[in-house]
Amino acid sequence: MKLRLTIALLVALHAAVLLAAFLAPYDYAEQHRYYPFAPPTRVHFTDAAGRFHPRPFVYGITQDGPGGDFREDRRRLYPVDFLLRGRLFGVAAPGVLFIWGSDGFGRDVFSRVLYGGQVSLLTGLVAAFLSLSLGLLWGTLAGFYGGWLDHLLMRAGELFMALPWLYLLLAVRAFLPLHISTAQAFFLLVAIIGTVGWVRPARMVRGVVLSARERGFVLAARGFGASGPYLMRHHILPLTWSVVLTQATVLIPRYIVAEVTLSFLGLGVGEPVPSWGNMLAEARQYHALIAHTWMLAPGLATVPLLLGYLTLADILLDHSRPAGGRFT
Repeated sequence: MKLRLTIALLVALHAAVLLAAFLAPYDYAEQHRYYPFAPPTRVHFTDAAGRFHPRPFVYGITQDGPGGDFREDRRRLYPVDFLLRGRLFGVAAPGVLFIWGSDGFGRDVFSRVLYGGQVSLLTGLVAAFLSLSLGLLWGTLAGFYGGWLDHLLMRAGELFMALPWLYLLLAVRAFLPLHISTAQAFFLLVAIIGTVGWVRPARMVRGVVLSARERGFVLAARGFGASGPYLMRHHILPLTWSVVLTQATVLIPRYIVAEVTLSFLGLGVGEPVPSWGNMLAEARQYHALIAHTWMLAPGLATVPLLLGYLTLADILLDHSRPAGGRFT
């Protein structure tokens, strides 16, 4: 039951991010310059006169002078429309619907969190895939062939573990032009994070392969003349999938946090394309934390996602243990 709930939560979160263009009421770059740092919009079913409306609606927004507080203008009412302009919901202009408030440029925070999740999630998934692919390849070769190849790959792994990836990213970024495209910044993040992180899965795969190559069915297949690539592909690699799957549930949230951290520091994807990291960078000012707490929404959005992945990792680890509670 716990496994099903965890998987359902992760599927729902990934689907929400994937369908951002449909679920978000606005595009991530759409600005409403008259509403900077507007608070979350209240959705009503009952108007100021006490009349019930079957369709939800919002009031207009007015500001008490330049830099003043925003308040509802109850003289103007805007029904919430569904399936409006190819989006799930929204309101007709000049009304606005800021579910989680707006940022300093009047951009809808809720919409930007959904779109920003695409960058952060994709970074975690692609970087984890790169790390696991390299780890599976080098771990299998090191464990199966042993000898000098095992020694070379494991010493190279120790070197990669010693590399401070943050300073490595800073060094690589220093050699690049001052302004790089969003795609270049994304692939730079993925390449460095994914390349440095292959060592731990490689060591775990190597341990599985070392044990598997001495099993009876592998020795029997070798005795019948099976080649090394055949043995790895048909007999040994299937034994490593549980390790790879468990490592994926650990690496993906770790790399999501890495992307958030690097973008927060200005080393990842930059504006106007949102990511959870560069959105949180807008909230690092003290006055933003005090007066506009909804700017912390990207950080809160990561919590259920990370908890879901870590819970899934714990469940898979429990299932991989024998009944006695110790690994074989």
